[in-house]
Amino acid sequence: MTQVEESTGTPPAQQRSPLSGWLGVVALTLGTFTVVTSEMLPVGLLTPMGESLRVSEGVAGLTLTITGLVAAVSSPVLVSMLGKADRRMALCALVAVLVIGNLCAAWAPNFGIMVVARILVGIGMGGVWAIAAGLAVRLVPAKSVGPATSLVFSGIAVASVLGVPAGTYLGAAAGWRSAFLAAAGLGLVVLVAAAVLLPRLPAERAIPLGGVMGLFGNAQVRTGLIVVGFVVTGHFAAYTYIRPVLEDVSGVGAGMIGTLLLVYGVAGVAGNFLAGAGATRSPRRTLLVISAVMAATVIALPWLGGSVALAAVLMAVWGLSYGGVSVSTQTWILLASPDAREAASSLFVGVFNGAIALGALIGGLAADGIGITAVMWVGGALAVGALVTTTVGRSPASAGA
Repeated sequence: MTQVEESTGTPPAQQRSPLSGWLGVVALTLGTFTVVTSEMLPVGLLTPMGESLRVSEGVAGLTLTITGLVAAVSSPVLVSMLGKADRRMALCALVAVLVIGNLCAAWAPNFGIMVVARILVGIGMGGVWAIAAGLAVRLVPAKSVGPATSLVFSGIAVASVLGVPAGTYLGAAAGWRSAFLAAAGLGLVVLVAAAVLLPRLPAERAIPLGGVMGLFGNAQVRTGLIVVGFVVTGHFAAYTYIRPVLEDVSGVGAGMIGTLLLVYGVAGVAGNFLAGAGATRSPRRTLLVISAVMAATVIALPWLGGSVALAAVLMAVWGLSYGGVSVSTQTWILLASPDAREAASSLFVGVFNGAIALGALIGGLAADGIGITAVMWVGGALAVGALVTTTVGRSPASAGA
């Protein structure tokens, strides 16, 4: 037995079959897709959820805020609490929590039960995302680490842009509760896949909570996290309420809403891979483009979205820009902290999800207090904040920016 086998309890990637390693990467990718889809399902279901639970659209949007806040807090705490525990077992346990949360959401007879359900989803999501982000390097040979890590992150990006329209279509066809049941079913598939396809994966070293928080002292990490805060908060201030905005501005029904969100999603997948290539060379330049395009598109939608055709074009451009956010910002953070991948990833997940929660909250306040289209002005202003921060802040030296 090699020293690696003695210390981790599993053979190194080079001694396992390439196929088994890549199957494990696929399981992780399906996991990240499932947890992020579960988090964001309410975006396309706000109107029927609010009517069924007898709350306003602004209050219904808090289901996203609650999940994001819980994930933001639980992610760094869970990574610290797990110590050197086997990551395969931890992933399975966290996915099980996610499944229970989605089942509770599908059953929820009132808003109080929905809150409990979304707390469970937040715990499962925050833990799975943080742990999965750093595992690809342990599953494949060194030459394949880059593509494998990109594939795991693509699960997050694809969920961000395709999970919502899929849930919207299913909700329109079979009721909003069916979307949460489908997410629970997908979670069970992930649970089985992780148990079967992943090897034993004890942590490489324990990570104290103080070590995670200490990364805020790194100026490059700090700048990247501020950019994440601005761009993700701005996006979700607007996108959480995109269904009622489109209904108000474009006058479209549930079926067309799903189509417009699908247009957004397909463009977002393309944006993910385009930004991934660009971020490898320079995350700063990539994020400058993303922030500028997103700000212009979000601000233009209330003015130009009265035409369904123009609304579709704007949704496509928005998807193209935001689709690259997760891979670009994650690349920035990992370049800024190459010796603390899991700690940095947990902090990134915490800030990312805190921004989702804050965006949904700010958007809800704007929607209920000013008017539904006000969420777009708020989102555009915060995207401008991301643009300014990216311009003046410290970026990783190896990024070439």
